[in-house]
Amino acid sequence: MKLTFHGGAMSVTGANYLLEHDGLKILVDCGLFQGFKYAESLNYEKFAYDPAEIDYVFITHSHTDHIGRLPKLYKEGFRGKIFVVEPTKELMGRAFPDNWSHMAEEAKNDNHDPLYAEEDIAGVMGLIEGIPYHQKITLFDQRPRGTVFASTAETKTSSPRALEITVEFFNSGHILGSAIVCFEWSRFDLSEDPRSNLSGNKIYFTGDLGNSPSLLLPDKEFVNDADYTVIESAYGNRVHENKEERSVIFRDVVRYIIKNKGVLMIPSFAIERTQEIIFELHKLFTAEELLTVPVFVDSPLANKMTEVYTQFPNYLKKEAKEFIGPGKNIFDFPALRETHTVQESKEINDTPSPKIIIAGSGMSNGGRILHHERRYLSDPRSAIVFVGYQVAGSLGRKILDGQSEVTIFNEPVAVRCLVKGIGAYSAHADQPALLDWIGRANQEGKLKKVFIVQGEENSAKALASAVKDNLAAEAVVPKLSETFDL
Repeated sequence: MKLTFHGGAMSVTGANYLLEHDGLKILVDCGLFQGFKYAESLNYEKFAYDPAEIDYVFITHSHTDHIGRLPKLYKEGFRGKIFVVEPTKELMGRAFPDNWSHMAEEAKNDNHDPLYAEEDIAGVMGLIEGIPYHQKITLFDQRPRGTVFASTAETKTSSPRALEITVEFFNSGHILGSAIVCFEWSRFDLSEDPRSNLSGNKIYFTGDLGNSPSLLLPDKEFVNDADYTVIESAYGNRVHENKEERSVIFRDVVRYIIKNKGVLMIPSFAIERTQEIIFELHKLFTAEELLTVPVFVDSPLANKMTEVYTQFPNYLKKEAKEFIGPGKNIFDFPALRETHTVQESKEINDTPSPKIIIAGSGMSNGGRILHHERRYLSDPRSAIVFVGYQVAGSLGRKILDGQSEVTIFNEPVAVRCLVKGIGAYSAHADQPALLDWIGRANQEGKLKKVFIVQGEENSAKALASAVKDNLAAEAVVPKLSETFDL
């Protein structure tokens, strides 16, 4: 078995990993590179492999940096099978058209064609199968080549097999439907009784590990029998605030803008962060009625994604559902107002302050949040709170790092408002949580190698050093296109 890193190497974005065995080719994730122009230009380069030769794709979750190039993969010849956890398919169906509209606009401005066509979205969606956590998929590789197939049932074949791969999704606790993907592969000597000479290995791709406990999701799952792990490192060199502290900081910022009659801007990703912040405000307003102010979710995509959360209540944690009561919507309270049209977004300006605006994009590198930031960043009565990861080069990162002036729509904008970053709202595990997960994955003591990905170089290397120092395990920070034998 070979593993090649075609994305996510020394980079938070662009997750794309290729497993190969004697012609069988499996991808884990196929995400967009994001954050700055050079990174985004990588999306237009040809894949380092032939998409038509890929047999299967397994998706860890529906964030764009993990799914964004799937329509391009289809456009360039992929016709295999895509497996995801059930809610992920619904989220992808809403995310792709929104992604395409933004890409089409950017491509027009930059005088080139979009990354893919709208019909490629429909094509790739037709290849997706959504399954529950822990429903095992068995991939059989028989001889001659060309008879590879997948089964989610207990189907067995009477023909001798050289390779059998079992795949299973575990809950990663990151966003709705997010998964750790486990591949267990077993090799057989066809000249003997296969079951008498089986030798197996397991590799776990964490995708993005959640910052459990979450407000909405069950805690991430742990494993104890890894031979290899491919683990994220977005916060590989950081420690989040205490979970209780995040609610206090957030409440104090809300009180600040109410007292000063200002505006609270929250750049937020359409999936999970927006829903968590809505729920946090619902709880806050329930506990302290005097804090109630208008809350605008100024993101048509986030509003569509919230619908998916209501479709899959069994994927939410018990405590979240019990807060409201049976049969009620945890994302619905009197102060909440959704905007869908451009006109409705503009009318937010007519609502007197104080008010709260949640809008995309989460890193302020596009979307409606830019219009609100241009209007209110220079207002010292107002505030901006970052509740998700801000990749290097993004506008959000510049504001969070303390720049006194930024450029929005080619105009200089002074930053005079209160700026807060609340890392504990992040959907990513911090360094102690990542080390805990790796340590538990090695409980059987057979962990051969830890591949550290999906983090900036300094973050990935910091986690690698911590793994070596604290867990005495071999840790590798792979380079783009680097291949390893497993």
